[in-house]
Amino acid sequence: MRNLLLLLALLSLTGCMKVSDMASSTEYYLGDAGVLDHGRTERMASRRLQQDSFIYIAQGSFVSPGHGYPRPNVVAEEAFKGFVQYFPLVRRAKQPLGLEEAMGQAREAGAHYLLYTRFAYSDDRIGTVEEWEDQEALDRLGTDRAVIQLMLIETNTRFLVDTARIRSRGGFLTFYDVQPQDIIGPALEDYARSLLGVAR
Repeated sequence: MRNLLLLLALLSLTGCMKVSDMASSTEYYLGDAGVLDHGRTERMASRRLQQDSFIYIAQGSFVSPGHGYPRPNVVAEEAFKGFVQYFPLVRRAKQPLGLEEAMGQAREAGAHYLLYTRFAYSDDRIGTVEEWEDQEALDRLGTDRAVIQLMLIETNTRFLVDTARIRSRGGFLTFYDVQPQDIIGPALEDYARSLLGVAR
């Protein structure tokens, strides 16, 4: 009788939530606990864009402090991968640019918005045997971290539509042979989704 009551209670709990919601919640909490990769986005505005908005993506040439230098245009590349899934009209600069140069290229392309990005901080911790042999520092063991800053600017008026900061952290189950640029993609895709107001 006791087992039957336990089974009924379990079935009633699972009936309240879809399996995909349970998986999403589990993934979020495991990320928050540091087991899986985790990203947190802080947006300064909640404005939404139309799906047919033309967005030009560029990255500044700022060299981020911290350990491990990421590829020069990696934020623009990862942002493009995330944005192209939600916005059909997306282009990106081929190399890092200054803000004025990026704005000029965005206007020349006919874009409605410029998404200007930069790697504000990166910390490439020891995650492989080779990295351990190079550094041999116990305090450098652990998961990678990254901070990215974004500005969304309207090209015609130069109006700052939104600014955001994304903090990403690797997880203990996924840290082997990972670098800070490898953990920023999902958070950039979430930001693209949030600009449309689309739930995960």
